[in-house]
Amino acid sequence: MSKTPKVVISSDLATRSRGAKPAAQIGSERIHTGKIIKLDRDRVRYPDNSEAELDIVRHPGASAIVPFLTDPDGEDPQILLLKQYRYAADGYIYEIPAGRLDPGEDPAACAARELKEETGCTAKSIVPLFTMLTTPGFTDELIHLFLATDITHGESAREADEFADVVVMRLSEALELIQRGEIPDGKTALAILYSAGFKT
Repeated sequence: MSKTPKVVISSDLATRSRGAKPAAQIGSERIHTGKIIKLDRDRVRYPDNSEAELDIVRHPGASAIVPFLTDPDGEDPQILLLKQYRYAADGYIYEIPAGRLDPGEDPAACAARELKEETGCTAKSIVPLFTMLTTPGFTDELIHLFLATDITHGESAREADEFADVVVMRLSEALELIQRGEIPDGKTALAILYSAGFKT
C-alpha cells in the first residue's frame, strides 16, 4: 500500500527551523557563499527512490508587511506601498515593505523593523497573514507576511542601497494595478490579494 504524500501548508513553513536539513537530502556541497545567499549542490532522493543533484539557493528568510493607514474593514481602505528601485527588475516596482531576517530574529519583529526603516511608520497592531515559498523550484526562501494597522508616522532609516518612495494608495487602486500586471512582485501581489480577500 502506497503512503499518502504529505502536502506542505503555510503553518508547516512558519514553524520550520531555519537551516534544517530537508528529509530528502542525501548530501550537500557548498558551491558559493555570497553577501545574502548561499548556493548548494544537493544530492536528493525523490519519492520514487530515484536520486538526482539539484542546485539550491539558500536564503535566511524574510518578512513583509501590508500597512493599512485606515481601517481594513472601512470603505476602500488606504495602504502604504513603496515604489522601489530593483536592479533585477531593471527599474522601479511597487512593493510592500520587506526585508531579510537577522539571525534568530522573530519574523513579526523583522516586519515591524522593516516597516519603520523603509517608511518611518510604526504599527500598534501587527498580525500574521501566512508564510509563503517564493520560488521553491530553486530556493528555500520563506517570506512571512503580516498586516499592520493603527499606524503612526515617523522618520525612515533606509539603507544606502535602498532607493524608494512611499506611496499612499487605495486598496481598490492596488487591486487594479495587480489586475493590469503593474505589480509584478509576487509577495506584494499575493499579500494584497490575501488581505483584500480575507482581512477586509
